[in-house]
Amino acid sequence: MYAVYLGRALQTVNPPAASVGNSQTAPTIITGQTAETSIATDDLILLSDTSASGALKKMTRANFVSGVGGANTPAFFAFANANQVIATATYTKVEIDTEVVDSDSKFDTSNYRFTPGTAGYYVIGGHLRFDSNSTSNDTRIRLDKNGSVYYQIVKRMENVFSMSINQIMYLDADDYTELLCYHSRGSNMSINGNSTFDSVCATFYGYKLIGV
Repeated sequence: MYAVYLGRALQTVNPPAASVGNSQTAPTIITGQTAETSIATDDLILLSDTSASGALKKMTRANFVSGVGGANTPAFFAFANANQVIATATYTKVEIDTEVVDSDSKFDTSNYRFTPGTAGYYVIGGHLRFDSNSTSNDTRIRLDKNGSVYYQIVKRMENVFSMSINQIMYLDADDYTELLCYHSRGSNMSINGNSTFDSVCATFYGYKLIGV
């Protein structure tokens, strides 16, 4: 006698859409499925490629975040360490000589100027506190670019007062900006400084805008 082995009946079955749930999969299908973990640089991210009818493709986390976001640098914030006497009717550069932040070492505490080294749009601003007598006078705070006036604010104030300025400025890598002031009191007037930064100090700051 002889026997013929016909084999086992097999078939391929595709489960209906949305029919596979947690109970049909192994708990290890996704590592750390219930835990939040940080993403490693070489971890892979799946993306749907709309140019290829939604086909999936993968890329590393490092490639995914490349070019996304950015930092507001170069950036600086500095203040005047001591009082500065300002002569009447004369535009005078404010001696901002003490750094709090200088991300790329682009603020010059000797010439009191910021040269970014990177072209772009920057927010540039400053704050001054004056000591004045009761005689009204024309007082100004000014931002200069490459030695020429860029923007200024003019006020007529009395007694002790302060002024602030803030503006968006485009700077090439080698452009520089400075903070100046002016008054018409008729005699000298002082700008407040302090060896420990606080609200009475003259300050100067700036940072690069992202995506502009």
